[in-house]
Amino acid sequence: MKNLKKRLRNGETLHGCWLNTGSSLTAEIVGLAGFDWVLIDLEHGAGSEKDVLYQLQALEHTPTAAIVRVESSESQRIHRVLDMGAEGVMCPKILNPEGAQKLVQGLHYPPFGGRGVAKMVRATGFGLHFQEYYDNSRENILGIAQIETVEVLNHLDAVANTDGVDVLFIGPADLSMELGIFGQFDHPMFREAVRETCEAARKAGKAVGILFFNTSEYTAYHELGIRFIACGSDATFVAEGARTMAKKLNDLRPSS
Repeated sequence: MKNLKKRLRNGETLHGCWLNTGSSLTAEIVGLAGFDWVLIDLEHGAGSEKDVLYQLQALEHTPTAAIVRVESSESQRIHRVLDMGAEGVMCPKILNPEGAQKLVQGLHYPPFGGRGVAKMVRATGFGLHFQEYYDNSRENILGIAQIETVEVLNHLDAVANTDGVDVLFIGPADLSMELGIFGQFDHPMFREAVRETCEAARKAGKAVGILFFNTSEYTAYHELGIRFIACGSDATFVAEGARTMAKKLNDLRPSS
């Protein structure tokens, strides 16, 4: 484990990005690039659970911690990626404290949750380190609830105070869509939702995260207290690099 939870509690700002191509090679490249964490996306990404395993293996020897966004808070989805070795789980569209508690139930073993016990899995060294993994799992596994609906804005304090939810992660695209102001991240309604999320997290002693694609937004979000920051994705990096090189070559192409 790479101590994400401890580092957040110590007030560090942690940088990450999305992995949405399902490729173990881009996972390894990004893992070696200098990010603190990456998120393997099973909700919108191109990969399957089988691809998650390969990406986790590729990230193992890098300094970067691996988080997986599951499709839902169903316990089987959470158990599988944790058993494969994920260091944290992000769950989309948490609506209320019941949804937050369902996420936590999938993250942790009894008596703190309902995670099924399996020793012969990758996370435990296939049984070699089960007791150590079990003893430290509550301190090591990061629970991330996505704040991206209008409904959850009415339950921010309760979600933030759920034991086992470590990060309230704002999903700008979905949240702005639900607010009827899609993509208008300077709109007062969106800014107020972000402010309320940060305040709820601050009172509960939890961290706040957000994803953006323009680094010019960094300072404003950081000044609000957001410390779990994601910018870009492997697909974005490849697409931008490819377009940049194609343009350079086209600019050099002789006219005749």
